[in-house]
Amino acid sequence: MDVSGASVDDETFYSNAVQYWSEIPPTIDGMLGGFGHISQTDIRDSKLLLKQLFNSKEPPGREYALDCGAGIGRITKHLLCDFFDNVDLVEQNPKFLSQAEQYLGVKLQEKIRNYYSVGLQSFKPETGKYDVIWCQWVLGHLTDLDLVTFLESCQSGLKLNGVIIIKENISSSDEIDKDERDSSVTRPLSLYREIFTKAGLDCYRQVKQRNFPKGLYTVYMFILRPQKLVPE
Repeated sequence: MDVSGASVDDETFYSNAVQYWSEIPPTIDGMLGGFGHISQTDIRDSKLLLKQLFNSKEPPGREYALDCGAGIGRITKHLLCDFFDNVDLVEQNPKFLSQAEQYLGVKLQEKIRNYYSVGLQSFKPETGKYDVIWCQWVLGHLTDLDLVTFLESCQSGLKLNGVIIIKENISSSDEIDKDERDSSVTRPLSLYREIFTKAGLDCYRQVKQRNFPKGLYTVYMFILRPQKLVPE
């Protein structure tokens, strides 16, 4: 799973994840692995991050957001629809997307433009479409090489001043933690930094999630911007 592409059976890695999620109920508790009670705390800090971002010197616009690994639309409903006029959802499990339409409700459906049923390893955003691309608790299901490729393609999907926001569990050591049960990995900070650099991204801001229960992984939020080209 290293960035240089060492031995990983990609097909098995992805198919095992599809199998795992096919057996998970389309509920908040299902999306959060039995920790549905942390949802409000999670959303609270995410909202604070976005408010601070929009008050920054060169903020992104608020027209269009993309929710990656959207599940049933928890983040779209409680976070992105509060800030953006239009939202797209990308989620490989069609059962989750079907439930998302019901979960989001009629009023919020006015903001939803597209439901993409595809894995992130195969998804390519439209060029120049999004102000914010939000990726939360899903990138552990990508191999390192596919994550670099995905982040590179996300860059082309950004508008002027657009950003990619990642919110993920972080391992407590410098090693990758592998979860055979759901076919995912939890990366250390050092590896994320390496991946961001390889993808041509600068980490504009890094914030630790607060007030999660003890025993859970530490969670960080990263605001990423394309690296500015330095004239020769």
